[in-house]
Amino acid sequence: MGGRFFGAGKGLAAAGLVAVLTLVPQRLWAAPAELLLRPSGERFATGDPIWWLELHQGGRQLGRWAAATGLKDKQSADRLWSPGNGAPLPAGRYRVGRPEPWGRDLWVDLQPLFQTRRSALGIHHCFPGVGCICLPQRTHMDQLGALLRRHGVSRLQVLQR
Repeated sequence: MGGRFFGAGKGLAAAGLVAVLTLVPQRLWAAPAELLLRPSGERFATGDPIWWLELHQGGRQLGRWAAATGLKDKQSADRLWSPGNGAPLPAGRYRVGRPEPWGRDLWVDLQPLFQTRRSALGIHHCFPGVGCICLPQRTHMDQLGALLRRHGVSRLQVLQR
């Protein structure tokens, strides 16, 4: 009797393991999705540089949006300096917060993972960009917010100009 019970238990344990695996969200074992901000060499009609904000996961690009950061004549300003100089977002890695309501728009908080005197950094709908990452088209901000929530994005890499 004990042998049969043990055998049945093994079968149930195996079935239980399958049930547990099917309940775990896929993103727990998928490559994490990350944002990348890189200069493009292109310009908006206003003359402001276009930076590409891209969402990548496991070698696949899930989205790409034209963004602005820094004033067009301040692209070479010290990016680590205190707020107010109009420089682009400093190069480096950031922790990405969850999209939050900000008036009628969205705000995505960015926390630098390096030393800087810059503060109140984020991604939002605006133009031109003064120091945050600005998405000129509100629909793009809405798309980004939905993808950040869906994929649990927590990291951003900003490249050097």
